[in-house]
Amino acid sequence: MAVAVSRDLAVQVLEDVNAVKLTDRQQALRAAIQRGEPKCLGVSQVMLGLMVMSYSIPLHFTEVTEVVSLGVPWWSGLMFITVGVVAIILDKHCTMRTLQVCLMVSVVSTVLSMVAVIIYSVDMDKHPEVPCVKTPHGSCSAKHYAMRLSRGVKSSLLLFTLAQTAVSAILCFLLFRQRSSFRQYTSLNQAAPSTPEALIPPDLN
Repeated sequence: MAVAVSRDLAVQVLEDVNAVKLTDRQQALRAAIQRGEPKCLGVSQVMLGLMVMSYSIPLHFTEVTEVVSLGVPWWSGLMFITVGVVAIILDKHCTMRTLQVCLMVSVVSTVLSMVAVIIYSVDMDKHPEVPCVKTPHGSCSAKHYAMRLSRGVKSSLLLFTLAQTAVSAILCFLLFRQRSSFRQYTSLNQAAPSTPEALIPPDLN
């Protein structure tokens, strides 16, 4: 806080240099984050989450495997949507606290995405496609078509989850870099008065 004393002994509290610096750095933080386009990444994550959840519906009408029993498409899809919404909020309300929340959620999303990729891979390896066995009508068995549909859906879900892993990892990198650049200013919590305050000394006469 800067103080100026005039010749008539009037004390004037000037604008806090630290507050000005904090405001400047907050504006620079917002500009830096918006250059990373968190809104676009957030919208893509929301869309991926919705696609994962909607594409998983046919799996409930085929053979129940680990992917369905563990509910992988549902908790992974909800996680993708959550991260996307937080990233969109970060674009509108750019503060250090929102950035830290978005970074934490993005890290969790990246880890869960990798776990989902592992589960999809193990499930597809454990349940291979059933060979076509001709029925008396000359067509393959119903199990063959069910497993073929199941593997096709799981392949699509695996592809979406890999894309989500990449998007979450990119967002984590961008947010971590910005947090490291502006972390030193998080301790400046109080802003100085926006207008100078004048302290008039008492009349001694």
